[in-house]
This record gives sequence, C-alpha cells and structure tokens, in this order.
Amino acid sequence: QVQLVESGGGLVQPGGSLRLSCAASGFTFSNAAMSWYRQAPEKERELVANIINTGGDTKYADSVKGRFTISRDNGKNTVYLQMTSLKLEDTAVYYCRADRSVWGVNVHYWGQGTQVTVSS
Repeated sequence: QVQLVESGGGLVQPGGSLRLSCAASGFTFSNAAMSWYRQAPEKERELVANIINTGGDTKYADSVKGRFTISRDNGKNTVYLQMTSLKLEDTAVYYCRADRSVWGVNVHYWGQGTQVTVSS
C-alpha cells in the first residue's frame, strides 16, 4: 500500500523558515520522481518544486526560486522541502507527490497535505 506522509508544517512569521518532510512507503522510492505542490484557499493546486529519482536535477516555481530547496534521501525514503524567507503568500496546504512508471504508464500518488501558515 502506497503511503506518503507529510510533516513539518505549522505557523511561522514572515521571513521565517520551515522544513517539510514526506516519508514514503509501499513502492521503490529511488525509482520515483518526487514533487511538492501547494494549494491556497480558493486557488488551484500548483507545482512548487520537483526532483528526479537520483536527486541530480531539481526544478522550482519562479515564486520560490532562491528561497526553497527540495532534496531527498533515498536511504530514508524521504523528500524534504526547506523553505526560507517565507512570505504571506506562501500560506497553503503543501502536498507531496510521487510519480513513477508502472508498465510504461505514469502513475502518481498524493500525500494528505500539511498546512503552512505565514502570519505576523
């Protein structure tokens, strides 16, 4: 059974930092590309960052470049999102997503999300 469990969300002041974690199980983590998405109230879910299975390539949304860092530890089956210089507009539910190929078909899985609130 595939599980993605996010943690590390919370309330932080503008300019602060948080580190999100997503622990994966039920599939071969080192074969999956991993992503972080976020969804703010009344907005569509958007891609924040992704990282390929080896960790050798990452991509970021323009809105978080230079502030957020995605990384992964394949030995721990965990992907991280280090968030710094947080802004009010970073407030959202953050979701972890895994993408992998099963018999040539791309399948993906979502975590349940973790709330990040940036407020003074």
